Amino acid sequence: MKKKAMEAAHKHLRKDLRMRKVLKLKLEARSRPTEPFQSLVRSIIYQQISGKAAAAITKKFLALFPGEKFPTPAQVLKLKDAQFKQAGISPQKRGYLRDLALRFTDGTIEPHKFSKMTDEEIREHLIRVKGIGRWTADMFLMFTLNRPDVLPTGDLAIQKGFQKVFGLRKLPGVKKMEKIAKAWSPHRTVASLYLWRVIDGDDGGW
Repeated sequence: MKKKAMEAAHKHLRKDLRMRKVLKLKLEARSRPTEPFQSLVRSIIYQQISGKAAAAITKKFLALFPGEKFPTPAQVLKLKDAQFKQAGISPQKRGYLRDLALRFTDGTIEPHKFSKMTDEEIREHLIRVKGIGRWTADMFLMFTLNRPDVLPTGDLAIQKGFQKVFGLRKLPGVKKMEKIAKAWSPHRTVASLYLWRVIDGDDGGW
C-alpha cells in the first residue's frame, strides 16, 4: 500500500480509541502476486495447509514449467494428473486449479473488467470458480487489487482480533464486526491488517 494511503488510513483510524494502541504495532511488508491468475492459483494452493508446506508445493508446481516465470491458464489445463501429484497437489485442489484455468480461458472470469467493478461484484464473479469462496475473494481484493475498504469477516484471525482488541467475551459474528468497523470505512483493509498483526505476530503488549 502506498505511503500516502497508509497515512490517510492511520489518521482516520486513530479516531477509534481502541485502534490507537493497535496502530503503534509495526506491519510486516510482504510481497504478493499482483497478476490475477497467479494470485488465485497461489490462494488455492495455500488453502488449509501451513505456509511452509504451501511454499514447497508452489515451488514444485512452478518446476513443472521450466523457463516460465508462471504458467498461463492454457498451460495448466495441459497438465496430467500425475504431474499435479508430482507437485504434491491433492486431487481436490487439482480440480480447483483446472476449473480456475478453464474459467480464465473461456471468458467466465474477466480480469480486465475488475477496475470497473465493485468489491461485491468481484466477489460474486470469483466464487463461480470451484474452491473459491468469499474468504479467498476477500484476500484477492485486499492483496491483489489493493482495495482499501475490505473487512474479511470470515477470517478466524480477524474475529480473534476483534475479540482481543475490543474485549469481547466470545468471537463476534458478522453483524457485530460490521457494526464496530463501520466507523473505519473507507479504510477497513488497513484496520484488518492490524487486527491480524495483533493475533499473528508480536502483539506489543496486548
